Amino acid sequence: MPIPADSPALDRMLLRDDVYGRLRDAIVDGTFAPGEQLKDGELAAWLGVSRTPVREALLRLAASGLVVTQPGRSTTVSSIDEATVREARDVVAAMHELSVREGVLRLDADDIERMRAANRRFAAALEDGDTDGALRADDDLHAVVIAAARNRALAAVLELFHPVVRRAERLRFGSDDGRASIERHERFIDLCAAGDTEAAARLTYETWHSLAAAADASGFGR
Repeated sequence: MPIPADSPALDRMLLRDDVYGRLRDAIVDGTFAPGEQLKDGELAAWLGVSRTPVREALLRLAASGLVVTQPGRSTTVSSIDEATVREARDVVAAMHELSVREGVLRLDADDIERMRAANRRFAAALEDGDTDGALRADDDLHAVVIAAARNRALAAVLELFHPVVRRAERLRFGSDDGRASIERHERFIDLCAAGDTEAAARLTYETWHSLAAAADASGFGR
């Protein structure tokens, strides 16, 4: 398994969530390719931690479907097929719709401005061809509404299944369809600012639910 040579070691006291996040991101961005075997000893050396948090992270990644673990044998990066993306997409779309229904009326002027600022960063990242930056800005935008919903179960479900959908997101934001997302974000923010929960919920569901179409058009999972 090739290990990236230019990644800084993590602090040895780093929380398990940070180890999980680094491994998750390396799978989602293609650093670790589908079918690649992941060895906990090599991963621990790369991250500068013991094997224990690595093993715990791999179990969490298996729960979301990003890796396939055979106890006592091997752990490999899964090949995410179209059916798997659709299943995760359906759950993620429903959770984002719920976050809007529960959170929009709690948003204040500062929240709306944070969303607009995130969309400006999103547009700038797309202009620079920075897909990772666009994804971070998109996360920041939606995180405002998720936080306003104050629903820990909802947030936990998104944490589990959103990484699977993110592979399709990378295809969208790396294509011409990414530019259309700037306008969709603005419409969504305007609806949130107006307190139009029903229209905002409908738009966010349609946006997330359309990810599989972007994946199909790009040959994702084939």
